[in-house]
Amino acid sequence: MKDKKTIRYSTGLSSLGPVLVAVSDKGVCALFFSASVKKLVADLHCRFPSVDLCLDNTPPMTHILQQAIAHIESPAMPLNLQLDMQGTAFQRQVWQVLLTIPAGILTSYSDIASQIGQPMAFRAVANACAKNPIAVLVPCHRVRHKSGKNTGYHWGADNKKILQKREALN
Repeated sequence: MKDKKTIRYSTGLSSLGPVLVAVSDKGVCALFFSASVKKLVADLHCRFPSVDLCLDNTPPMTHILQQAIAHIESPAMPLNLQLDMQGTAFQRQVWQVLLTIPAGILTSYSDIASQIGQPMAFRAVANACAKNPIAVLVPCHRVRHKSGKNTGYHWGADNKKILQKREALN
């Protein structure tokens, strides 16, 4: 029988509210924010139902949490965290493109679809952004409708606007 995988997590507070960072043996696999720590942990259980989740407040884990929070607060600050982007091949392809978008720059779902060679897949790109479990670090908040209008954001429309304004200032 295979050993169950373990994901370690820690919680803290950012200007956007409570935040949770989760780390697999390959890197950061989740960054969530919500109105309560209880909801964050419940969301983590839903996202990773077949792994053991372990609260970890050791110095190495709190250092990762602090780096993630620092990036939320100052998005122009370089990020030096290994990411473990767990999703379908298409989702990972979209998320890789998101990582190339500089802070302060906004793009559209259509533009990303074109960049990955599937110009008609803009709805699938939007769905991949909505499924992104690594908020802010994989910057789906930098993507909006081609009309320039902000559309849905899993972590809240107000948070999307806050992040975009914060990045525009840097």
